[in-house]
Amino acid sequence: MATAPHVRLTLPNRPENVLVVRQALSGLAARLGLDAIETNDLNTAVTEACNNVAMHAYEGEEGPLEVDVDVLDGALAVLVRDQGVGIETHRRVGGASSEHRTAGGGMGLAVIDALAEHAEFLEPAGGGTEVRMEFPAPDDSVLPPVHADGDGPDAGTAADGSSAIALSVAAGALAQAVLPRVLSALAVRAHFTTDRISDVQLVADVLAANAGDSLGASRLAVGVSIAPRVLDLRFGPFQAGRGASMIAAAADGLAPVIERLTDSARVAPAGSGATETLELRLVDRH
Repeated sequence: MATAPHVRLTLPNRPENVLVVRQALSGLAARLGLDAIETNDLNTAVTEACNNVAMHAYEGEEGPLEVDVDVLDGALAVLVRDQGVGIETHRRVGGASSEHRTAGGGMGLAVIDALAEHAEFLEPAGGGTEVRMEFPAPDDSVLPPVHADGDGPDAGTAADGSSAIALSVAAGALAQAVLPRVLSALAVRAHFTTDRISDVQLVADVLAANAGDSLGASRLAVGVSIAPRVLDLRFGPFQAGRGASMIAAAADGLAPVIERLTDSARVAPAGSGATETLELRLVDRH
């Protein structure tokens, strides 16, 4: 069976989206027990790779920035991918073909070389550029593989017509570490007040903590569309009939969190109909 990365983010290559990637990585680092220096090295190197996509990959146009993270035995593997013209500052090494280049040219690429345990650039046959990096991780950090199954929500379209943001993350403790950070960062982007950002974080906490037994896959997929003071969220793939249990989920003895804190919540069929998607809207009216 095909596998998927433990964390995958697909975002427009806007500079402000690099912060979303950093938040996901910080949650992952906290879950794995990386220290402050290791976390900073990880964030800085991946930030440089993402900035290169934002600056160079699409020659001033908008296109997808894709970040995959796999937790291996003693290593953290990160892949930053674009579908554009690639990074123009690569240095060809020793006459190597265009399919294999090392991170050697430009200040940002030198930073990647210095901070990653291993780094290389690949130019896939279909176009674009892949930056592959590995960082040290605790020997006991390896996570079970994530199966590439289920009908999760895609990114959709933002209010301004651009591509929105998609996240998939292994269900369980990793989702609990990553999802609240990512959604809180997006609530800041939507100009939510501090109180409403706290609401978004609580909704994310409850979803991540309760989704595992109801999912129709080994990963939680999330699609997010952003407008000023509005977040539209789509979660899945839930087993048919289980989406409603997410709406009724409570935390710490409180009333159902999602029902109480969202402006709308509905369950919609997904894909073949064997699974369903939970669609939420949060609005900040202050």
